[in-house]
Amino acid sequence: MLLTNKRMVDHQVKFLSLFFLIFLMAGSMVLPARALTVPARTWGLCFGNSPNFTGLRFNFIDRNIQTINGINFTLWKPPDKLATGTVNGLSLGLMPYANRLNGIQIGLLGAGAKENITGITIGLIGAGSGQDMKGINIGGIGVGAGGSMIGINLGLVGAGAGENVIGINIGGLGIGAGQNLIGLNIGLLGVGAGEKVIGITIAGLGAGAGEKLTGLTICGLAAGSPSIRGVTIAGLGLGGKSISGLSIALGTVQVTDDGIISGLNISAFNYIRGTQRGVAIGIVNYAYRLKGLQIGLVNIVRDNPKGRVVLPIINFCF
Repeated sequence: MLLTNKRMVDHQVKFLSLFFLIFLMAGSMVLPARALTVPARTWGLCFGNSPNFTGLRFNFIDRNIQTINGINFTLWKPPDKLATGTVNGLSLGLMPYANRLNGIQIGLLGAGAKENITGITIGLIGAGSGQDMKGINIGGIGVGAGGSMIGINLGLVGAGAGENVIGINIGGLGIGAGQNLIGLNIGLLGVGAGEKVIGITIAGLGAGAGEKLTGLTICGLAAGSPSIRGVTIAGLGLGGKSISGLSIALGTVQVTDDGIISGLNISAFNYIRGTQRGVAIGIVNYAYRLKGLQIGLVNIVRDNPKGRVVLPIINFCF
């Protein structure tokens, strides 16, 4: 019985050795187009760099492929000039990479595409594409796209895109977009976008947008944008040129020169170098112009009539 088991193990080892030998030989860099396929040239089981195949395929590096459908095992990333074609289905390996990937992509080191990725993409170190990523995108260190990322985007260190990031967007340290960041946006350090941040935004330190910050924004330290709309809460301060909604900061709420704030703003020091419309509550409230109420220990309205420029407890102008 023991002898029989030993022979079975020996046969299995020989089979696996032969399997991997064929795999490596078929993926040889010297013979880029050589492939062993069973039972047909374009479908079934493939060992090597078959450019068009449907089924179960093993290859060392995918080079100059056209269309691969099914389950594709590939060990390493080709040079960009050789990264062509589309892989549809399940892509596995150390670093699966092609011009386009559709389906489920899992790389022990990373997963990527020269152009677009669609589906579920997981790279234990990183995942990325030269253009767009759509679906569930997860990178152990980071995930990013040269174009836009749409879906669930998670980078344990960071996540970002050159254009838009839309969906559930989480970066262990930070998350950003060159244009717009839309959805649920969470960064343990920071969240930012070159144009707009829209939705529910939570940042351990700060959040900012080049044009507009809209929705519910909660920051441990500060929030800033030329335009802020919605409910904004900051541990230290928040500021912009145009602010509306509910604004709360332990330190200060600031509006830049000739700006305007409307709604309810609460902080130790409300410093409005423009027009305040609504109610300000703080220890010290300062505004150039007021259309509403100031409630605090010291209330200053620079353009109020003489005798109402500085008042304790309440200052007003309607």
